Amino acid sequence: MEPYALDERLASDSQSLAHLELCDVRLARDSRWPWVILVPRRPDVSEIFDLSEEEQSLLAQEQVHVAKALKAMTGADKINIAAIGNVVRQLHVHVVARFEGDENWPRPIWGHGTPVPHTDETFNQMANKLRGLLQ
Repeated sequence: MEPYALDERLASDSQSLAHLELCDVRLARDSRWPWVILVPRRPDVSEIFDLSEEEQSLLAQEQVHVAKALKAMTGADKINIAAIGNVVRQLHVHVVARFEGDENWPRPIWGHGTPVPHTDETFNQMANKLRGLLQ
């Protein structure tokens, strides 16, 4: 199998927290929403159907695992899960904690406003909590 390479935009917009069996679990650098990005560590994959049936099932299981951890960590009103990929073609799945009254509630977060970076302290706190919940 050829090596997996992370898209440069995903690399700059997020930081790896953990590796699950299939996915690199990445925390988005935008502090406006608790936001995790799952990236299957497979080369040249842009659609879920590009994965094998076994990998598709594993991706679904990993999405649920991460969504439950994010919900437990944040107490969010809603967890949004989406694989859009119009800008970044590499398959990646967004798992976002949403709260009634957040910056763009109830509309989607994509393309809204300007990203607000985490401080090192808030990023590290969130990353450590999430890592603990994913084990």
